[in-house]
Amino acid sequence: MNINFDLTVIWALIIAFAVFAYVVMDGFDLGIGILFPSFSAGVERDQAMNTVAPVWDGNETWLVLGGGGLLAAFPLAYAIILPATYPLIIAMLLGLVFRGVAFEFRWRDARHQRFWDFAFFAGSLVAAMAQGMTLGALLQGIEVADRAYAGSWFDWFTPYTLLTGLGVVAGYALLGACWLVWKTEGNGQDHAYRLAKRAAIVTLALMAAVSLYTPFLKEAYWQRWFEMPNILIASQIPLLTAIVAFLLFRGLARRQDYAPFWLAQILFLLGMIGLGVSIWPYVVPGGEITIWEAAAPERSQVFMLIGTAITMPLIIIYTGWAYWVFRGKVGHEGYH
Repeated sequence: MNINFDLTVIWALIIAFAVFAYVVMDGFDLGIGILFPSFSAGVERDQAMNTVAPVWDGNETWLVLGGGGLLAAFPLAYAIILPATYPLIIAMLLGLVFRGVAFEFRWRDARHQRFWDFAFFAGSLVAAMAQGMTLGALLQGIEVADRAYAGSWFDWFTPYTLLTGLGVVAGYALLGACWLVWKTEGNGQDHAYRLAKRAAIVTLALMAAVSLYTPFLKEAYWQRWFEMPNILIASQIPLLTAIVAFLLFRGLARRQDYAPFWLAQILFLLGMIGLGVSIWPYVVPGGEITIWEAAAPERSQVFMLIGTAITMPLIIIYTGWAYWVFRGKVGHEGYH
């Protein structure tokens, strides 16, 4: 079967979109979990959880699409990345399970609500940290021999992955705080504004630290960011990040409702574009495996693309509908 366009690039873009959709959607409810201990017990915590109650489980659809798409479209990459990050993936899944269980049980087991509140916080923190460290492990490179992972069980644990893990935790906290700015009112919103300013400072500091660290990991990263003519294009990313950061702080200072949330989303988008600049076209940095080398056969890609063309619009439609139905603020009584 002869295809006139590059299916491998299309699948790379689909998976990148799914991962980004997961990060910006599930990121804000993980962020609320990370910030949970800072909320007062009772009304403020209930209000925070009710802002995400209608949508949080649907947000994780994108994680399934991203992981499943990687397995189906890039099986070689899946077979290398997963063994290299098994402890992190297991930690992430356990964190998501604890977060989900705690979300439901805290409403139905009032006697142990403090325990479930802690489980909601701990599960969110572990999941976010694991996701950030997985990103760091991928960026720092994966040792490959004979098209298989050749490293040790703990190659993923380095100062760099700790830095990326903390960066994702802070970024999710920023998304969560900005979401609460949009969705709450009164004292809860005042608290969210304060949290958003602090989270923004920490997020931007960690983004800067990761950005300065990354080019020193590999010579190829340095060339893509600092050698001519690449620097002419790559330099626009930190410039745009600075502009968005200024607008974010201005929006928080002016107590805008929805603008800070969307500006925080743009910060994540710019971070993902920066990731693409660093690693493209490699799907397994370190192993130097490109997306074309890791791709499934063309017939498989065509078959999966047909299914994705049907299901992805449906996912977008029902997700958009859910957010539209529950578009209002959550009042003091805890309801939209």
